[in-house]
Amino acid sequence: MDERKQATDSNHEVDRDESLNMEESMAFVALEDVHPGQIVEGTVVHISPDSVLVDVGGKSDGIIHLNDLTHRKIDRPEEVVQLGDVIRVFVVGYEGEEGSLKLSKRRADEVEAWTRLENLQSSGEVIEAPVVEVVKGGLVVDVGMRGFIPASHVARGYVAELDGFLGQTVPVRVIELDRSKRRVILSRKIAMEEQTKQRRDQVWNAISEGQVITGTVKSLTDFGAFVDLGGVDGLLHISEMSWGRITHPSEVLEVGQEVSVKILRLDPERNKISLGLRQVSPNPWETIAERYAEGQLYQGKVVRIAAFGAFVELEPGVDGLVHISQLAAHRIGTPADVVSVGDTVTVKVLHVDPEHKKISLSKKEADEMAESGIEPLKEVLEDDALNPMSQHLTAYHAGDWDDEDPNKKPS
Repeated sequence: MDERKQATDSNHEVDRDESLNMEESMAFVALEDVHPGQIVEGTVVHISPDSVLVDVGGKSDGIIHLNDLTHRKIDRPEEVVQLGDVIRVFVVGYEGEEGSLKLSKRRADEVEAWTRLENLQSSGEVIEAPVVEVVKGGLVVDVGMRGFIPASHVARGYVAELDGFLGQTVPVRVIELDRSKRRVILSRKIAMEEQTKQRRDQVWNAISEGQVITGTVKSLTDFGAFVDLGGVDGLLHISEMSWGRITHPSEVLEVGQEVSVKILRLDPERNKISLGLRQVSPNPWETIAERYAEGQLYQGKVVRIAAFGAFVELEPGVDGLVHISQLAAHRIGTPADVVSVGDTVTVKVLHVDPEHKKISLSKKEADEMAESGIEPLKEVLEDDALNPMSQHLTAYHAGDWDDEDPNKKPS
């Protein structure tokens, strides 16, 4: 019985030894399959302050020293890898008396980065890359290896201070590669120009005359405003901003404001787009007769005085003319003898001419009706915030009165 037991134990021992020998043999073969110059996958099994052990399937683990983890400046391996991570590594060779397997993640990243960068240089594709360092003469970015953006290629104009780019992710295009010198030269300026051209082409392909589009006010000038339509600027002339008269675009718009505008004209050859703002709001003169009845009294504000009369604003942007003969029952020498700019007056509507955008008014007849106890139908709203017609985007045309007496007969 004991002999049989001993024999059985002996057989198990032999099997175990053969099993161990087989595992060692397989491990040795696996190790033999790992040669310097190869890129293989491995699992991070241990991390120390200055190195990382990686199981690449061989008899022993391979070691990656801190400076072989990445081309970036790091203080701890955990900034790049964690326990259990599966990473690709370059087999450098063996080191030390025990012949430890030396690996490099940095070199594996670079080998793969070169192939990718060569393809990007051929295609001209723009990629995004984080800025990891500011050095003399430019920026260092991470493209799988160290890439350099010369200061002259950071932006279209001169950039005096580069520190603000540190930590940013910027668009870049590969412009020069030299494997022998491990040199990668990139351009943010060219990448931005490419992106601008792509956006411009996309906008031009998507817009057409008569279309209403949303844009952002980019800048204001004395003659109008430039509106960013998503990569292309359009000009909104001051004459197309409001149905009423305005003296400066700032009365209607402000920089950064989002607006809906109508595309009036396109000139692809000159890369010009003409826009209209008043065209996206109703023309008040189409319904003016519905709001102002002839023979009725209304209140308005004197906004301008001419030699032949005074202009009275009935609502923001809608002016009517009180001829000098209709200002008072008695003879006067000048309109300023009766009214001043800013006065609130009651007027009677004599005639409404929507076609020519004119309203004729009479203060004289309004005064006579007021003496009879007739109240005006509409008063001026002192608080513009309460008056929906006072909003900039619905300002109305003030009429096309010439600065001369409309009753004057031609000579």
